[in-house]
Amino acid sequence: MTRAVVIGAGIVGLTTGLALRRAGIDVVICEQAPEIRAAGAGLGLWANALAVFDELGIGEQVRAVGKPGEMYFHDPAGRLLDTPEFGVEDHRYLLVHRARLNDLLADAVGRENIRLDTGFREYEEHASHVEVRLSGGGKEEADVLVGADGTYSAVRAQLVPGTPAQEHPGHHAWRAVIPAADITVLRNRLVLGPNGCRGGYVRTHDGSVYWLVNQFQSPPLTGTRKQQALDRARHLEDAGEDGILTDLIDATPEELILHNQIMLVPPLPHWVSARVALAGDAAHAMSPHITAGATLGVEDAGLLGHLLGSTGDVSAALAAYEATVMPRYARAAELSATVEHSPSPQDFARHYAAFSHWMTTQPLRQLDESQVRA
Repeated sequence: MTRAVVIGAGIVGLTTGLALRRAGIDVVICEQAPEIRAAGAGLGLWANALAVFDELGIGEQVRAVGKPGEMYFHDPAGRLLDTPEFGVEDHRYLLVHRARLNDLLADAVGRENIRLDTGFREYEEHASHVEVRLSGGGKEEADVLVGADGTYSAVRAQLVPGTPAQEHPGHHAWRAVIPAADITVLRNRLVLGPNGCRGGYVRTHDGSVYWLVNQFQSPPLTGTRKQQALDRARHLEDAGEDGILTDLIDATPEELILHNQIMLVPPLPHWVSARVALAGDAAHAMSPHITAGATLGVEDAGLLGHLLGSTGDVSAALAAYEATVMPRYARAAELSATVEHSPSPQDFARHYAAFSHWMTTQPLRQLDESQVRA
C-alpha cells in the first residue's frame, strides 16, 4: 500500500489526507501545533471546492456548517454595483467558520491519523521512498510527502530554496466573528470604497456576524486594531447610511479582532520533485481579496488524491499534478491582479465576477488514469 506523510493539519492538509485515504493510501498528518485549530474567522468556499467535498463524501456535512451567500458589491451609498453580464451562479458561495470546518475534516480523516505537536524538520529523498524527519527526533518513511503547511511552509523552504513569503506592500485585513447581539443585521453587505478600502459583513449559519475590512496601499498603521478597522470603515459608509459596519466593529472586543499584513508566496519554478509536492498556500498563497485561496487549495487536494490513487508511480502522478495545477494557478494570479488593479469600484465588481465565473466553470480537471502512467 502506498504511504503518504502530509505536513500541516489546516483545511488543505486535512482535505489532502482525506482525499488520499479515500484513494486507498495510508496517511499520517503531522501538525506542529498542540491542537487542531484555525487561523482566521470566516471562509468562503466556491462551487468547485464543494464539488471536491461531494466527491469525498462530506459535501452535505460541509454545507451544514456553512451559510449560502452571494458575492455582490455595493458602493458606500448602498447602491448595487451590478454585473449584468454574469449570472447569479457566478456570485454564489458558501460561508463557513474555519474552526468548524477544520473539526469536521479532522473527524472525517480520523483523528488517530493526525499527530499533533509534531513539527517538520527536513526530508531526504531516495529512489524508493522519502524519509521525513520530525521534531523530537522522530521520523517517517513514506512513498510521498505533501507539504500543506501554509504560507510559511518549511517543506517549500527545502523543495524550492529562496522563496520565503513576501509582504503584499500596504495590504492589510481586519476581521472578526461576533454574536449579532443588539445590532440588527437584516442583510449581507459588501462595500467597495475609496482609498483602496473594501469591507462589509455577512450573517453566518449560527446567527453570528462576520465582518471584515481590507485596504490596499494602506498608510502606516497607528492606534489599536479596533481603531485601525474603524478608520477604514469610514470610507465604506456614506453619511446617512445605516452604519452597521461601524457598529459591529465598535461592539467587537479588541482581543477578538484579527489583523493581518497580507503575505504572498512568489511564483515558484516547480511545485514537486520525484516524491514531494506542495499544496494550497504552501505553493500559491494569494491575496484574500478574491476569496479563493481555500477553494484552490481544496482543488489541489482532490487532484492529488485522484492522481496518486490512480497509479503506483508516484513520480508520474506528481509530474501530472504539477503540469495541471501550475498553469491554472498562473491564470488565477493574472485574474487576481486584474481585480486588485481595477480603476474603479464598478470595474472591481465586474472583474471579480469574471474571476469567479472562470474558476467555477473551468474547475481543475480530473486526469484519466492513462495520463499518469509511466
